Amino acid sequence: MAATDSHVVDCNYEQFAQRPELQGHIASLAFKALARKPFEPLIVDLSNGRKEMKAGIFLAAAIALSRRIRKIPGRRIGVVFPSGIASSMTNLAISMADKVPVNLNFTIGRKALESSIARAGLTHIVSARPMMAKLPDFPWTENVVDFIDVMKSVKKAEILGWLGAIVSTPSSLLMSWLGVPRNGGEREAALLFSSGSTGDPKGIALSHRNIIGNCLQIADTKLLDTGEVILANLPTFHSFGFTVNLWYTMLGVVKTVCLPNPLETRRCAQAVQDEGVTVMIGTPTLLRPYFKKVEPEMLKSLKFAVAGAEKTPDGFADMWEKHFGSRFVVGYGLTETSPVVSADLDSANGSRKGSFKGTAGKLFPGMQARIVDDATGEVVEPTRTGVLHLRGVNVFKGYLGDIEGTSRAFDGEWFKTGDLARFDEEGNLFIEGRISRFSKIAGEMVPHGTVEAAIMQAYNLEDSELPMVAVTGARDDTKGESLVLFTAIDMDAQSLRAKLAAEGLPNLWIPRRIRRVDAIPTLASGKLDLRTLREIAQQAVDAEEEAV
Repeated sequence: MAATDSHVVDCNYEQFAQRPELQGHIASLAFKALARKPFEPLIVDLSNGRKEMKAGIFLAAAIALSRRIRKIPGRRIGVVFPSGIASSMTNLAISMADKVPVNLNFTIGRKALESSIARAGLTHIVSARPMMAKLPDFPWTENVVDFIDVMKSVKKAEILGWLGAIVSTPSSLLMSWLGVPRNGGEREAALLFSSGSTGDPKGIALSHRNIIGNCLQIADTKLLDTGEVILANLPTFHSFGFTVNLWYTMLGVVKTVCLPNPLETRRCAQAVQDEGVTVMIGTPTLLRPYFKKVEPEMLKSLKFAVAGAEKTPDGFADMWEKHFGSRFVVGYGLTETSPVVSADLDSANGSRKGSFKGTAGKLFPGMQARIVDDATGEVVEPTRTGVLHLRGVNVFKGYLGDIEGTSRAFDGEWFKTGDLARFDEEGNLFIEGRISRFSKIAGEMVPHGTVEAAIMQAYNLEDSELPMVAVTGARDDTKGESLVLFTAIDMDAQSLRAKLAAEGLPNLWIPRRIRRVDAIPTLASGKLDLRTLREIAQQAVDAEEEAV
């Protein structure tokens, strides 16, 4: 574990930041990569039948689309598609026109979408009529560009002409003729919005340097090598789906197999079997149903599954490896970090010995980290648990139009992740939970995730496909905060107390308030909808106090 001083974990931060590629433009780098391998399979779209495109044809069609997108006014253009050819091609075409794609999360509510569209200043959205029909409550802008209509207007001879030019003309000369930008650097390359699990969606502007940097980091670690076949079922409004499934695969010409919905477990497994997928990506929540719905034989081609976005439950990784025979790799990232920060490469390359120990692996090259005591603000030893601060080529500069939010998120050049973490002596990162997922009760920090895990174990809920319990905090005039338990099964306070006491949970950690619900509120990603949980919990507590 190298360090610039005893309290900073350093992974070649200074040297990596000098790499000349970081000043480039994501579209020009993708153009060159695709033009070098025009006959390599690039993308298989299974959203409606099966459609495969090689790199050259994909690039030729993107050129034709980009020439039409150049005529659209405005710097930012909205994109509303699930994972697939249309999504990938539209993003490349917008970038080639030196505009900024804004992939909108069509699974969140209308109010949050209206806020996102207004904040981004969008006047045009690229989508398609079948997609629009599926989203009757979506606040479409007055101008919607239909991808299908535009591509129908492109003659076959035009695409073949561009393909011929790609094959026969040096890419640098062709890009100059087309006006594909070469220099991106710190300029805005994409605008994504946070999931809104803890509040209103925040606009996160990623630069060309951020996205290119993260792609280089992934390439350097060889986590996703060029010979892999990746199941791309995360939408492009998801930061991993955007950077990894879209841009990284174009830069490396890595074959992707696209499906529109990661919740269709059986269909995803069938795609793995039919297409020889070697890597799949998801969250433990999305991967859990595979145990009940998928025979191990269907995932025989899989080398490993990469999980992130939420804490991997104890024993989950070992259970996956034993059941399916493929490795289980835990990574860590945030939209603000473009998104990948670290990955357990020992699991990815098969060098891990023994059971999974809960690490998110080592920091990617080009990054530094430090641990800060939340109470004192003091930078402490990396082996102590505290708030994780990061800086690196992949770390964004701030939230769109939110000076106060940006100021709160940074301490000088350091991005405050809001996650509690520590490093071991070998430099492995361990994520202990989010600050927002703790309650301070009578001066003690109580972790919601730990309480949830104890409840699931006590009631034998670990194998549930959907979240069955969730713990949040609410203001309490006596103790500062109190725990509120949401449960999708019948549960009484006396039985809960007895079971959790038997599990060894401290008395202070046992929820007094229990709310029975039909389903635990979640986001489209499968993560808990923490904002809704907190609001309902506080309303319940306030109502109790008024009644008294």
